[in-house]
Amino acid sequence: MSIWGKIAGAAAGFALGGGPLGALVGGLAGHYAIDKRLDPEAREQRRQIAFTIGVIALSAKMAKSDGAVTQGEFDAFQEVFHVPEDEFANVRRVFHMAQQDVAGYDGYAAQIANMFPDNPGVLEDLLDGLFHIALADGVIHPGEVDFLRHVAEIFGFSDLEFERIKAGHVGADASDPYLILGIDRAATDAQVKQAYRKMAREHHPDALAAQGVPDEFRELAHEKIAAINGAYERICKDRGIS
Repeated sequence: MSIWGKIAGAAAGFALGGGPLGALVGGLAGHYAIDKRLDPEAREQRRQIAFTIGVIALSAKMAKSDGAVTQGEFDAFQEVFHVPEDEFANVRRVFHMAQQDVAGYDGYAAQIANMFPDNPGVLEDLLDGLFHIALADGVIHPGEVDFLRHVAEIFGFSDLEFERIKAGHVGADASDPYLILGIDRAATDAQVKQAYRKMAREHHPDALAAQGVPDEFRELAHEKIAAINGAYERICKDRGIS
């Protein structure tokens, strides 16, 4: 069963704690049977379910931050996270519950940040996905920027790091290879290589797998690593780095 199917059935039976993700899961219990079976994989399953519901909730609340949630924003969510057609109803239910207002999004962000304290690559990939949803209507609104900036802060990113991530999606510099690698144009060849290796290591799909991120979310890492590799190749070609 995909992670999308699990959020409706098994999720309601797991004790995800007293945080906001647990409250949201509890809201599903009235609609779906509670599976209380515990097995050796229960801890990892709880983690994956909590992460998945947190992603849905953050996406929904981000979409609400400009005042209204559009079908285009939900479609953009599906593009980023590749929801199978037969799971639309399950995911839409959680999305709808979370989109009622923006309040509480910082709690979802904090729980996700606590799941990956030593893996900023996972959190940056998630921010990239949220930016994609924010741009579903072709523009990014001030309320969405404020929302994303606060989420980035909760995730542990500095203002400078947020501006780098934001610039990768908005503005004329979105395809700047130096910006993608987070380095200055005056960086030495050695610094370029060091930055590339660091980002490639943090965003490699295998890193997400090792952290227990559900398979359905690893496409984000594939897209990010492709952008990182492309940026490094452009810089190497321009500088003649072998």
